[in-house]
Amino acid sequence: MSGPDPERGVSWYDVLGVLPGASAAKIQRTYDAKVSLLRPELLSGAPSNVVQAASRARAILDAARHVLGDPVSRERYDEAAGFRRSGEGLARPAGVPSDPGLGPADFGYAGGRDVMELVGGLMALTDWLAPHPRPPGRISVPEVRGLFYAACLEVTGRLGIQVRTVRLTEHPMPVDGLVVDQSPRPPATIRRVRPLTVQVWHPPVRSAGDGARPAACGLRRLGQPLAGYGAQASRS
Repeated sequence: MSGPDPERGVSWYDVLGVLPGASAAKIQRTYDAKVSLLRPELLSGAPSNVVQAASRARAILDAARHVLGDPVSRERYDEAAGFRRSGEGLARPAGVPSDPGLGPADFGYAGGRDVMELVGGLMALTDWLAPHPRPPGRISVPEVRGLFYAACLEVTGRLGIQVRTVRLTEHPMPVDGLVVDQSPRPPATIRRVRPLTVQVWHPPVRSAGDGARPAACGLRRLGQPLAGYGAQASRS
């Protein structure tokens, strides 16, 4: 079974880091693992921008679970976003996921104005990633704040944007990080040769007496030393 077409943009499946054919149990387990990285005790003492990004991430994860965790809303999403069930797997029809009229209201999500704005922003991100004519050599900057690092790399990789990663945690846990900020921010456009700089926070490594570590979801070591806080992760 193959995942979503990388030319079709980010999906709720990307946000959770699961394939479109994932079971309801798998979706719930992955959601729980990611949310465990946003627990208050792990955020204790973190700067305000990290706390704000964690709140945004939690809202996006909640929205993804709401859409994918309910069979009816998931079926509607799969159809509207360009997925359709076919025998044992999933296949892509010819359309693009950001069809006119697709938005948060289509999924009946009642989570308050702030959450609805976050959902709308993610749908706008999907629209940015869908095939559209654009000036040669320039790319619309996607909104990646509040996404986990793996999802950020999926989005930027599909657009052909190089990523320069600035680590905010001196001794990070070996788990997926959270994108706290980015430069430039939307609605800017950048040339393909210019990297997108993202600030990534990880829960810090705790001593034995500081409590249990969260589940290791999306395990990803960034690979470069922390010295200089200027490590790059390039995606072509």
